[in-house]
Amino acid sequence: MNTATTSRDRRGVPDAARVEAAVKIYGSSDTAVTALDGVSVGFPAGRFTAIMGPSGSGKSTLMHCAAGLDTLTSGAAYIGDTELGSLDDRRLTLLRRDRVGFVFQAFNLVPTLTVAENITLPMDLAGRRFDQDGLEWTDALIDVVGLRDRLHHRPAELSGGQQQRVAVARAFAGRPDVVFADEPTGNLDSRSGQEVLGLLGRAVREMGRTVVMVTHDPVAAAHADEVVFLADGRLVDRMAAPTADKVLDRLKAFDTRSATMPEGAPS
Repeated sequence: MNTATTSRDRRGVPDAARVEAAVKIYGSSDTAVTALDGVSVGFPAGRFTAIMGPSGSGKSTLMHCAAGLDTLTSGAAYIGDTELGSLDDRRLTLLRRDRVGFVFQAFNLVPTLTVAENITLPMDLAGRRFDQDGLEWTDALIDVVGLRDRLHHRPAELSGGQQQRVAVARAFAGRPDVVFADEPTGNLDSRSGQEVLGLLGRAVREMGRTVVMVTHDPVAAAHADEVVFLADGRLVDRMAAPTADKVLDRLKAFDTRSATMPEGAPS
């Protein structure tokens, strides 16, 4: 199947982020490992996309390269129409600060700051002033993540789920073009994980944001509008309107295929 995309997806929606013919190789000569093998995929603006695949399929590498946290060996990565490989270190740092948000497994909150201070930290570090529109956005975001009664608490006074909600609010506070989430529920119990996934979905559907999430969990992927599947560093399938059962069946098909493939056969 032809899964390559351009700067607009199949519905005519512009891509918030995309990679084209992305190749990422770690190591060299006999120790070289190809983590991405010619992947072309776009992540539409205003949509929630999940990236899935077996362990070692390249899903985290894809996210890191698409977000500008890692560089491609060849090919191109874009945030909007900005090609990341054309930027020097300073401009790439500014782009990540101003146009990209991140949510990771580890909450990465500053323990000495309050919830309110952690949420606004990226803008404070950038020296960005809050105009009335910015204040209203942050205020609405606090309500979306349900933290109004915790604004003066510090991270140690919060549960894991509450800390991750702070991290989600911080990621969206600067209104980035796209938020990348790498296993955002990995350190949470199932109830807290569902709350965080629900928040990501609300940010997309109620606030018009864009989320790209790496996950191994079919239940988490079912919160997305679409799932893209990787295997052996290649884009092999896409699934619109995913359910946990449909995603699990697709992942089982990968496992069956790997188990029955002769050693050394092309994948």
